[in-house]
Amino acid sequence: MLMPGLLRAAPARWRALAALLAGGLSALAMPPFGLWPVLALTLPVLVFLIDATAGLPLRRALGLSFLAGWLFGLGYFIAGLWWIGEAFLVQADAFIWLMPFAVVGLPAYLALYTGLGCALARLMWMPGPGRILAFALALTVAEVLRGALLTGFPWNDFGYALATDLRFAQAASVIGLTGLCLIALATLASPAALFGAYDSGRLRHLPLGLAVGLLAALWAGGQWRLATTEIGTVPGVRLRLMQPDLPQDQKFRYDARRTVMDLYIATSESQGGLDGVTHLFWPESAFPFFLEREPEALARMVAMLPPGTTLVTGAARFQTVPGRDRPDVFNSVRVIDSSGAIRGNADKVHLVPFGEYLPFQETLEAIGLEALTRVRGGFAAARTRTLLDIPGLPAAVPLICYEAIFPDEVMPADLADGQRPGFLLNLSNDAWFGLTPGPYQHFEQSRLRAIEQGLPLVRVTNNGISAVIDPVGRITSSLPLGVRGVLDDSLPQGLAATIYAAQGNLIPYFLMVGALFGVLVLRLRDIHA
Repeated sequence: MLMPGLLRAAPARWRALAALLAGGLSALAMPPFGLWPVLALTLPVLVFLIDATAGLPLRRALGLSFLAGWLFGLGYFIAGLWWIGEAFLVQADAFIWLMPFAVVGLPAYLALYTGLGCALARLMWMPGPGRILAFALALTVAEVLRGALLTGFPWNDFGYALATDLRFAQAASVIGLTGLCLIALATLASPAALFGAYDSGRLRHLPLGLAVGLLAALWAGGQWRLATTEIGTVPGVRLRLMQPDLPQDQKFRYDARRTVMDLYIATSESQGGLDGVTHLFWPESAFPFFLEREPEALARMVAMLPPGTTLVTGAARFQTVPGRDRPDVFNSVRVIDSSGAIRGNADKVHLVPFGEYLPFQETLEAIGLEALTRVRGGFAAARTRTLLDIPGLPAAVPLICYEAIFPDEVMPADLADGQRPGFLLNLSNDAWFGLTPGPYQHFEQSRLRAIEQGLPLVRVTNNGISAVIDPVGRITSSLPLGVRGVLDDSLPQGLAATIYAAQGNLIPYFLMVGALFGVLVLRLRDIHA
C-alpha cells in the first residue's frame, strides 16, 4: 500500500499535479515518439490515485476519481494535441483569438471522457489484481464513447500506443483499435498490481506476468505475420504521388491560382515527365477554385496528362440546390481522364467541426463567426460513403483528411455480399499543422486502417506524409514531412478480408464483455471473502 498511501496522504494540489504530469508524459507514447513503455509508468499513477479514494464515501470517491482522470486527460491531450493551435496561425488576423479554445478547451472537453472512465472504474473497484481489469475496461468504454459522441474524435486513442510498433499493430486485423486499446490499458497498467493488499505474493505478480506474456505473444504473432505475408502488385499500374508542400496561406487564395497550378504541374512532371505513369494523385482541396469554373486550369491538366493517364485529385465541388440561392459545396475527390472528362466524384462524409462547418451554422455566422476554411455556409456532407471507380484501378475507398481516423466508418455500408474494394485512398492536407507531431499522428492512424482492413493504402498529402502502404502496414515508399516532390510506386494487392473487416467490433466487444464478467466474478469473490 506504499504508493497509494503516499498519494492519499499528499495534499490535494500534489495529487492534482501528479495526475497532470502523468497525463502529459503519456503523450510520449504517441507518434512521432512512439515510446509506448512510458505508459507502464504513467497509467499506474492513475490507478494509485483511484486507490487513494479507498474508504471514502462513494460520492466523494467517485468525484475524486473523476477529477484525477480529468486532470490526467487534460495533461495527455494538451501535450498530445497542442499542435492544433497551428491551424489558427494560418490566417491569424481572423482566428488567433480562438487558439486558446483549441489548445486548452478541446483537451478539457476530451478529458471529460478520461474522467468518466476513472469514475466508472471506481464503481467496479476492488483490492487486488481485479482492479487492473476494471481500470482497463472502464477506460476502454470511455475511449469508445470519445470516438462516437458529438461526431466523435478518437485521435490518440490509447490503443495507438501499441500500434506504433508494426508487430503489435498486426493484432488490429483481428481486434481493431478498440481491442488494442483494451490490451494496452490492461497490460501497461499492470505494474500497479505490485502495490496494494493481496491474498498472496503469487497474486501480486500475476497481472504483470500475464501482461508480459500477452505482449510477447502479440509481438511474436505480428512478427510471424509480417515475415510470412507476401504481397503482390496490381499489374500494369504505375502510380505517381505528388506532394507540393504548398504554404497553407496560399492554398485558398484565388489570386494565387496560376501559381498553384504552375507548382503542381512542374512538380508532377519532375523526374523525367509523366511517361509510363498510369495514375497521378494530387492531395486534398488542391485548388483555390472550382474546376467547372476554370476551363483554363482544366485545359492545363489535359495538356500535362499523357494519353491514358488519369489524374485523381482533391477539389471542391458545388451542386445547385433548387429553391436556394447558395449551392452546396462538397470537399471531394475527383477523377479526371486525359481528355479532360471528369470520370468520377466522391464527397466527404465526416466533416471537421469548426474547420469545415459550424454547429448552428446560420446563427454563428450571423454573429460574425466562420469556419477555418471560410466557406460561407460551410461544406455539405455526403449522406453515405461510396466506392470510387478509377479507370485502370480496382475500386477505391475514398477517405478525405481525418475520415481515416474513424475505424467504424471506413467501409461503405451498402457493399454487396462478396464485394471488396482494392485499396484505401486517403487524400489530406496536413499543412494546417506545419512541422508538428500532428501529421505523424495522422499518418499512423491512417496506416492502422490498412492493417485492420487488409487493404493497401495510397496516402497523398500537401506537405507530408505521403506514402504507399501495403495491407499489413509496411511502407513501400514515402515522402517525409515538409518535402516537395513526387514518388513513383506500384499498387500493392489487397489481402482476403481480415477478421476485423468481416466482423467489425464483434470480437473487441466480446473481449469487453468477457472483461466485465471477470470483474464481476472477482468483485463477488471479494465480497464473500
